[in-house]
Amino acid sequence: MTPLFRQHKGVSYQGFHRSFMASSSPVPTLTPAPPLPLQVLPPGTPPPSTPLSGSAAGCPLTVSPSTLVVRFGDPVTANCSVSQMGFSLLGWKVSLPTPEPTMDRFLVWRVDRITDWGIQPVCYALADTGGKCDITLPLTVYKPPQNVSISFVNLTGPMLEGRQYTLQCTVEHVAPVKDLRVTFYRGQTALGQPQSINSTVETPVTQIFTLDISPGREEDGAEYWCEAKLELGLDGPELPSVVTSQKVTTC
Repeated sequence: MTPLFRQHKGVSYQGFHRSFMASSSPVPTLTPAPPLPLQVLPPGTPPPSTPLSGSAAGCPLTVSPSTLVVRFGDPVTANCSVSQMGFSLLGWKVSLPTPEPTMDRFLVWRVDRITDWGIQPVCYALADTGGKCDITLPLTVYKPPQNVSISFVNLTGPMLEGRQYTLQCTVEHVAPVKDLRVTFYRGQTALGQPQSINSTVETPVTQIFTLDISPGREEDGAEYWCEAKLELGLDGPELPSVVTSQKVTTC
C-alpha cells in the first residue's frame, strides 16, 4: 500500500492506494513502586484481565469493567477496588473530573459526557508504609464517520474498455482511524480485502482510500460504492458503526 498526499484548497489529505483488476484484554501497566508483600490469591480467583487487576504484580487493585469503548459525548462509569488491607487511600487520576480520594475499599469514577480524546484513566492506591501502586484502565473514545463518498479520480469523459481508472473513497471525521476498515464494491461484490492504515491519531480525521479498476465490456453500467466500518472489538457496540457511500456507475 503506497501513501498518497494531496492538497485541495489549502487542506492536506492523506490517502492509501491499492490496485484491483475488475476482470479478475490488555495487560495492565504498572508504574514503578516500592516492593509490596507478595499476595497469595485464593483458588478460583479470576485472571487479572477480567476484571482488570494488578494483584498478580503485587498491586491489589481491580478495575471493572476491564476495558471501555465509549462513543464521544456518551457517559462512562468505572469502579476501582482494593482487595488487600494496608492501603489507606484510593483515588483516580484522569483529565476529566474525578471523585475525591477515599479511605474506603472502592471508588467509582463517573462522568456524564466523554469529551476528551486519548483519555487514560488511572486508579491508584497509597500504602500505609508509604508505597504506591496504580493501574490504567484502557479506554477507547470513538466517533462514527460523519460522511462517506465515492468518486472517480480525474475522469473527464466516457470510460473506455480496458483502460485503468481510479476510484476514491473519502471518509470524513472518523475516530480512531486505526480501527477504520474500508471496502470497495461493484454491485454486491467486494473488490479485494478491506483497506486500513496504521495510525496513532486518536482525534477525528478525514481519510482517503483509492482503488484502481479496469472495467471490461461486461461491467458497462456497473454500480460502484464503498463502505466504512469501525471495528472496535468485543468491547465495542453490539452493532458496528457502518456508513456507506452513494453509488457511481460506469458508462
